[in-house]
Order: sequence, then structure tokens, then C-alpha cells
Amino acid sequence: MLYQNHKTHTEILQLLYINPFFPYTAKDNLCYTAIQNLYLEKGNVIVKAYERLLKYVVVRTPSDENSDTVPSSKCQFDLAHLLEEEMKALGLTDVYLDDQCYLYGKLPATEGLEDKPAIGFIAHMDTVSDFCDHDITPVITENYNGEDLVLGTSGLTLSTETFPHLKDLKGRTLITSDGTTVLGADDKAGIAEILTVIEQLQEQNIPHGPICVAFTPDEEIGTGASHFDVERFGADYGYTLDGDTEGEIQYENFNACKACFDITGVSVHPGSSKDTMINASLVAMEINSLLPGMETPRGTEDYEGFYHLVSMSGDCSKAQLNYIVRDHDKNYFEARKRTLTLIEKNLNAKWGEGTVKLTLTDQYKNMAEIIAGCMHLIDNAKQACENAGIEALILPIRGGTDGCQLSFKGLPCPNLGTGGHAYHGPYEHITIEGMDKAVAMVTELVKLYTK
Repeated sequence: MLYQNHKTHTEILQLLYINPFFPYTAKDNLCYTAIQNLYLEKGNVIVKAYERLLKYVVVRTPSDENSDTVPSSKCQFDLAHLLEEEMKALGLTDVYLDDQCYLYGKLPATEGLEDKPAIGFIAHMDTVSDFCDHDITPVITENYNGEDLVLGTSGLTLSTETFPHLKDLKGRTLITSDGTTVLGADDKAGIAEILTVIEQLQEQNIPHGPICVAFTPDEEIGTGASHFDVERFGADYGYTLDGDTEGEIQYENFNACKACFDITGVSVHPGSSKDTMINASLVAMEINSLLPGMETPRGTEDYEGFYHLVSMSGDCSKAQLNYIVRDHDKNYFEARKRTLTLIEKNLNAKWGEGTVKLTLTDQYKNMAEIIAGCMHLIDNAKQACENAGIEALILPIRGGTDGCQLSFKGLPCPNLGTGGHAYHGPYEHITIEGMDKAVAMVTELVKLYTK
């Protein structure tokens, strides 16, 4: 047997996932067989969160923002089916995978604690589509030296100048990709940590109230909560595990909308266009010039909002600008939308009615107004960090999570850190120790809701 010469989970997973000889399905079966045999040899050994992560990241699950199906990509079912079986093996009840790739399960309360609040934990299965067009190869760097790290043969370097926090990870075990893809810790680390907590609660006989678990598709394209069944989930309160550094507690996110300018020009021969031509591309440039130059993602931080030009296209006759607009403050957010509407009005007055058409589409709101009514979610999360020996980091989310939308669906749902960094690109990384700390924090959080 393969496992006989490799007596730790780490050695097995390194062999199976770093070795390109094994196709995914073979890796999957061999990994489970090897770990099951280790259980027989060593007794009940709780699988570490990072070991689960290494298993999940090789299942590619990029969502597709151009799709009109739910889920947006069928590949997300590959991970969902794997997780469905794992949840059942862990003893979760009411495990249910619906036809839209939402996966639910419950861990019944310890006898006598059935009346405690039902706490839910949520993570998403999809990854961004960028840097995810071929197989993902996780790379483990033990006893990381805190210096620049070359990522495989990709030509990329994880630089301490770009990512100063790397120096604080010295001595830890670092997990990256080989630099040609994302790693997928966003948010498969959250999945791994939730299931590790579930296993730990049972194996260590830790008393707990009702626990609800859900894994969602399509969070990265903003629709992860769109078809979430809050009633089936069954939790009174929830937490998404979809943040960065372990100890992060986030309950203030952006108000968000999309803004699309469609510009219709007048295209005539340039040799006879005096006082006639309206160049749609030049009007598009004029629109962007009317926005505050420093209020972009590069020029803002913390609670500061922005206008972000996502894409542009056009020629003389037609042009289009696509923005996302963000602000934590509701009044400032509405002011940003009024600024865009004023640009539309004034440029139509200048170039003729119908030249510029603005479409604003609201995406999500700041969950802070919901969480304000149940601040025990934040107080208990802070206490859980303290109990686990972790610094609590109360930080605003410069984006959104499934939790912000779920909060407005009746499930207050702040966000917790998983220990990952540099999401959405080939520099993504996480540490074993950070994941362990995230698991410890969530375990302490569960304990607090039994009091």
C-alpha cells in the first residue's frame, strides 16, 4: 500500500498532490484510502484543516460571470459532491445538496443544549476565474524564512516588499500555488476549517448547541446568497469564514452598485465632420475625467470609498464604460450615485439628449445596520479570539461577502478570517499555523454560545 511508507498526513498529501503522476480522481481515492488506514493504525486522528485544504484546492471550481445558469459553472458540483460525502462521514444530519449547488448540513446539539442559539458557519466553493485555467499545484514551504519566495518555475516571486506581512510569517509552514494559478484558499480554507471544527467538536466531546453548515456557489461573482435557503439552513445567527488574517472580525462592508455608461456618438467622415461628429470614445474619456482622480481603489483604504473603472470599449459611434462604485457610508454612497447621474445629465445637455445613458444596478448594502442589533456576534467573536490566544482584528471589509446579503435576508452574518492572504491571484498564500488558529477561534466561539 502507498501509505505504508508515509506515516503522516502531510507526507501522504505531499506525495499525492504535488506529484503530477496521479490524476485527480486517483489522488482523491488514494488520499481517502491512505488517511482511513492511518486512522486504523493510530486511532481517531483529527484531520488538520490544511490537509483538507490540499485536497479541495486541486478540484478546480472557477465561477463564470458570463453564465446565466446556477451554479454558473458545473465544475462546482465536483467539489460539492466530495463535500457532501465528507459531511455525511463526519456525522452531519440533514445533509442536502440542491440542484443549484447549495450544500447544507446540521450537527445536532449536545443533549441538554438543544435550546441554545443555532449558530451557522458558511463558506463558498467557487474561486475567481482569473489564473484558474489549468490544474492547481499546491506547494508547501516548511519553516518559511520570511524572505522573498520564488513560486515554482512561474517567474513570479512572493515579495516582502509587495507583501510586508510575510516577515511576520517567518518560521511558519507556508502553502502557495506554483505561481501559475490561484491557490484557492479563498474560500476552500473556510470550508476546511469549518469541517475541521465539526470533527473536533465530536472527537473531543466538546459540548455545543445546534450547529448549521452551508457551502455556497458563485460568491466570487456576487450571487452566492441569491438562492440561499435561510429557512433550510436553520441558524439563528451565522458567520462566513471568508476573510484574510486569522483573528479578523468584519461586520462593516461596502454599499455597492454597478454603473454602466452607454455612449452613442455621431460618426461621419472626418473630412467633413465640422460641428457634426460626436466621438463616443472621446465622450467616454470625458466622463472618466469628471470623476475624482484619487477616488480609485489604488488611492483609497479602510472606510474610504471609490469609483473603479472595470472595463471600457468603444469606437467613434459607440462606447461603453463599466464601473463598480463602493462606499461604507450610506450617505456618501448615495452622493456618489448622484454624481454619476449629474454627469449623465450635463453631458446630454452638452452633446445632445440620448448621447449618454447611465444604468445603475445596486449589488449589496452595508451589513453594519443589521449587526448593530445583535452585537453579541462581534463581542463573542472578540472573546473567542482572546480565549484562543489570537489578536482580534476589527476591520472593515473593502468588498462584500455572502454574509452581507444574508444579513438583509434575516440571517445576521459577520465575516471571520481564515488565515489567508493575497487572494484572487497567483500570489495567494496561507499558513498551516494560521488555519489552526482560525479553527481554534471558531471552536472557542461555539463554546461561548453554550453559556
